[in-house]
Amino acid sequence: MSDTSRDPFDELPGGLMIWVLVVSELLVFGAGLAAFLGVRITDPGGFATAQEALHPVRAGINTVVLVTSGLFAALATQACTAGRTAATRGWLAAAGTLGLVFLVIKGSEFADLAALGLSTETHAFFTFYFLLTGFHAAHVVAGVLVLALVAWRPRPAPVEAATAFWHMVDLVWVLLFPVIYLMA
Repeated sequence: MSDTSRDPFDELPGGLMIWVLVVSELLVFGAGLAAFLGVRITDPGGFATAQEALHPVRAGINTVVLVTSGLFAALATQACTAGRTAATRGWLAAAGTLGLVFLVIKGSEFADLAALGLSTETHAFFTFYFLLTGFHAAHVVAGVLVLALVAWRPRPAPVEAATAFWHMVDLVWVLLFPVIYLMA
């Protein structure tokens, strides 16, 4: 006889609360992207001109960096489930290191834009650009710290939760990249 009293949320990797966090963060970023697109409709020429100051190649490299780091986090989860502590730590360190690479590349882009005198006050495009990508960068910092913390004493549930958060960070960037850097 099967146990019908089982809670379907028990099967979520990392637990229910990490998924509440992930969904809420996706909603916040989704609202920001919707606002960006809504304001863009009012000034498509100004947004297109402002977009020319960005570095789409660097952003593309950052996309590859984050997606690869997500793969490394997933491999850490598999290694942890298999009881391979050293491999888990190695994959988490690799994922976190790529998170730091992302931040260095993003920081260089911020510095280049600041050197051009561009800020949140310059144009609505840059208001959204700095807010969305800056908020995302803050999530990358948080994710790197979480990956480091769970690497200290890796166990399956915390590693799964950290990986779920890290995948949310990846997903948000995969959504930000085409909308901010590529959309004409």
